[in-house]
Amino acid sequence: MTAEHEHPPHHEAPEQIVPQSLNDYLEVMTKAVFQSGLSWQVVTGKWPGFQAGFQGFDVAAVAAMGEPEVDALAADTAIVRNRRKIAATVHNAQRLIELDEEYGGIRNYMRSHADFYAALKDVRKQFKYMGDTGTYYWFYVVGEDVPDYGEFCNRGK
Repeated sequence: MTAEHEHPPHHEAPEQIVPQSLNDYLEVMTKAVFQSGLSWQVVTGKWPGFQAGFQGFDVAAVAAMGEPEVDALAADTAIVRNRRKIAATVHNAQRLIELDEEYGGIRNYMRSHADFYAALKDVRKQFKYMGDTGTYYWFYVVGEDVPDYGEFCNRGK
């Protein structure tokens, strides 16, 4: 994947993809993690550095990263150097592998909940730095069913 899931200008939906492997799910999730609290343009501008630093988002390679690799990435100016989010990406890769095995596919995990809001609650428990908006983005970009964005933003108000 390259830039097909870049976040577009405000109020435009991001491009959706058809994930080819668990690596694609990790890449989209990682973009959601790092965009949280930052300008999407900053993350998008550094995305080639993320792709290199996280070994093309090879989920097994990222899951196997240890403290030395996390420290090296935290010092790499080619990416956003947030050590906690880098470590979260390693954790998230590990959980993706575990859930993929447990459910016979990550898509089966994503569809195992009563509705999107139940999935949202579970994703927040399973993964690090995956809040409401990041989870919505992740589900939407990989082609899972999500509620209307206006409804999602205005729920509980």
